[in-house]
Amino acid sequence: MEQLYALAVGPLAWAAAAIFVFGSLYRLVRMYNLAKEKDGQALAYMSWKFGLRSLAHWFTPFGSLGWKENPLETIATFVFHIGLILLPLVVLGHVVLVEQFHGFSWWSPPEMVTDIVAMVVVVCCAFFALRRLMKPEVRFVTSGQDWLVLIIACLPFLTGVLAYHHVGPNLVMTTLHILSGELMLVAIPFTRLSHMLFGLFSRAYTGSEFGGVRHANDW
Repeated sequence: MEQLYALAVGPLAWAAAAIFVFGSLYRLVRMYNLAKEKDGQALAYMSWKFGLRSLAHWFTPFGSLGWKENPLETIATFVFHIGLILLPLVVLGHVVLVEQFHGFSWWSPPEMVTDIVAMVVVVCCAFFALRRLMKPEVRFVTSGQDWLVLIIACLPFLTGVLAYHHVGPNLVMTTLHILSGELMLVAIPFTRLSHMLFGLFSRAYTGSEFGGVRHANDW
């Protein structure tokens, strides 16, 4: 297990980071070229004004009709995404690991805070799973990849909580936590997690079309 841990924090970590960076660049360039080829005129409608206005409304809790109609889902969605993006950057264990291997560090909130946020992210994943099971219209459009993506997103936080609270062999749980985090990095460009890359552009495009062409709001 020590060898697997060394592999996870060494070569596999670098490989996952490289696949994430270059895979994301490849997907973004490919998507741009595809949009230019299939509907090049549409790119002319892209507008900073209408795009940013749409993003401001959709990135604000209850800033759109869709968010207002589903308050519980809105809260879970915002809490989940904020935790998913920010927590890995500031959790103390990650900061210490970076300092150990690269010699620099940054501020980290108290461990009790990050532990609670991690548990909230896991609860949000459970909520999304129940939503897919309980709501007929969501269950109807749910595919196997949706479940796979949800599991991939949940695993780093679940194993992180278990490792922090010393549930199970610590080295095993820590290694699983690192490997699951690397799995998520690799999956981002090539699964539905890619909405982390395309979400800003698709929302800005929709806002531009509604504002500049239809002269209507898209929120």
